[in-house]
Amino acid sequence: MISSDTALVLFSGGQDSTVCLAWALSRFSRVETVGFDYGQRHAVELSVRPAIREKMAALDPAWAARLGDDHMVPLEGLSAISDTALTRDVAIEVAEGGLPTTFVPGRNLIFLAFAGALAYRRGARHLVAGMCETDYSGYPDCRDDTLKAMQVALNLGMERRFVLHTPLMWIDKAETFALAEGLGGTPLVGLLLEETHTCYLGDRSVRHPWGYGCGTCPACRLRADGYERWMSGKR
Repeated sequence: MISSDTALVLFSGGQDSTVCLAWALSRFSRVETVGFDYGQRHAVELSVRPAIREKMAALDPAWAARLGDDHMVPLEGLSAISDTALTRDVAIEVAEGGLPTTFVPGRNLIFLAFAGALAYRRGARHLVAGMCETDYSGYPDCRDDTLKAMQVALNLGMERRFVLHTPLMWIDKAETFALAEGLGGTPLVGLLLEETHTCYLGDRSVRHPWGYGCGTCPACRLRADGYERWMSGKR
């Protein structure tokens, strides 16, 4: 069943958010996307977004009919107050408090607040985001409890009944590849490999079996491991 409601997908241009976009296009009659430019070190992810949207629409006429407007929100202030490996040219490592230096404090909370404000204006009831608590880097703003609390806060603060969907919350990267195959078959998996960007360093100079990236940062290692496990399960 396709819901007549509108969904707004937090769409970065990465593997996870692209799978979430396919998930939303399979469920809602109208789907809009929003991206955030917060001065991220891997800003190349923003440059791949238009091609991904265009090629996803080409995969399925129904998806093309449902795919609505894209929105880009500048959030340079987040970079100005963040001293992290995603906003500065510093080493990616585990910090003193136990979290990796790639953790940008408050990032997902800010994203969701702005997405909620945009959804309010656009008449979208559903917010779709790619946060995951299965194979992640320990970011507290990716946890299911955090996202549930944010849904409550958005509903109370805006007097709207938003529904926050996190379809990847309890699946790992191998299962994310499997979900993509289930949603869009081999063509969608091929799009993930060729077009999406996950590497924290913004490296698109090398094409690995699992896609483009430096191959050594935590994001690349998670993606590579998930792809290998998914492929092993298919053999």
